[in-house]
Amino acid sequence: MRIVIAGGHGQIALRLERLLSAGDYEVAGIIRDAAQADALRQAGAEPVLCDLESASVDHVAGILRDADVAVFAAGAGPGSGIGRKDTVDRGAAVLFADAAERAGVRRFLMVSSMGADAHHGGDEVFDAYLRAKGEADDHVRTRLGLEWTVLRPGSLIDDAGTGLVRLEAQTGRGAVPRDDVAAVLAELIETPATAGLTLELISGSTPVPVAVKDVAGN
Repeated sequence: MRIVIAGGHGQIALRLERLLSAGDYEVAGIIRDAAQADALRQAGAEPVLCDLESASVDHVAGILRDADVAVFAAGAGPGSGIGRKDTVDRGAAVLFADAAERAGVRRFLMVSSMGADAHHGGDEVFDAYLRAKGEADDHVRTRLGLEWTVLRPGSLIDDAGTGLVRLEAQTGRGAVPRDDVAAVLAELIETPATAGLTLELISGSTPVPVAVKDVAGN
């Protein structure tokens, strides 16, 4: 199975790449900076150079042509301004979803954010981020050619993962280690019955495989 991850050098993406490559998946990560390539290779992923802020849908569809799963894990980052929240967190996500559909990739995972809402109010950068993520999520959910799952983690922390989570349509606020977000994504890839679900994720008391099976109705 070939999996292509947008935002391949991100903190969640690198963790996911390590997990998937250890499981004998064929993994590629899209990066915009060639200097990041070695980090992806060390994580067991093939680096693919592409700037999703300026690429065409056809170009990205070409990258995705042989993929079985597409994962959007890109982000403008905490130091970016309102403009890049729109061009990356919304625009690049929309482009990636459209390209996946055009390439015939069925399974699509969107890493979103708790609180994402296209109609969120406020003028701060974080307000713009939540609107951008909400708009991107809304767009993905209109793609009839995709078997999409939207994952909305709570506050991301760098503590070691516990493998114990709460994964539901609504969890309430909370934090979750990036390790556990990556573990849930890896499990979602293997659980197509979660297609069509928007899920919130925080730390909890349920083992990751059980939590994913529970929401899938298995």
